Amino acid sequence: MENKILVEIVVPEISQTFDVYLPINKKIGNIIALLNKAINELTNNCFPISQNKILYNMVTKEIYQSDILLFNTNVRNGSRLILLNM
Repeated sequence: MENKILVEIVVPEISQTFDVYLPINKKIGNIIALLNKAINELTNNCFPISQNKILYNMVTKEIYQSDILLFNTNVRNGSRLILLNM
C-alpha cells in the first residue's frame, strides 16, 4: 500500500465520517469524483453526487485545488479532510 495513504474524510452534509485509502498518484479532482461515488454507494444514495465538492484540510485550513496531485500536497497518513459542497 505504498501508493496510498489512509485519511479520515468528514462529510458534514450527512454527518458521517469515513476512513479511506487515497491514491497518491491521482489529482484531487479525480479523488473527489471517486469519493462522491463511493460515499453515495455506501450511504444508499443519501449522499448526492455533485461536481461542486472541495477537499478541505481540518488542521491547516487549506482548500486543495483539483488539478494538483495528492502526492504534491501536505496530505499524509492520518490527515483529517472535509468533503464540502461549494
